[in-house]
Amino acid sequence: EDIDAVYAIGEKGEFGILSGHIPFMTALKICVVRAVKDGITTPIATMGGVFQVKENDCIILTSIAELASDIDIVRAKEAKDRAEARLGSQQESIDRHRAEIALAKAMARLKATSLK
Repeated sequence: EDIDAVYAIGEKGEFGILSGHIPFMTALKICVVRAVKDGITTPIATMGGVFQVKENDCIILTSIAELASDIDIVRAKEAKDRAEARLGSQQESIDRHRAEIALAKAMARLKATSLK
């Protein structure tokens, strides 16, 4: 779909893309991508991936992308709470990296819903 701008967070920080942008590619963090069309922002929670601009087309390759309107807020809050509990646990068997990723995903979903 034609849009006016795209904003996201790559490995080196936040960036924005407007029409006519030069070719660009970056690793995408777990974040909220904001697509703007006619002054209306559509937030999309993405779970990492690759962002590319080529010939005035933006392409996002990701395993999961969820429109804010499709996110179950209760489920996202529960996932956030579970991840925080795991990170606060003193058990040695906890996979901290996995819990940090789960927390980042839940936070991206909740942030997307707050922007809709």
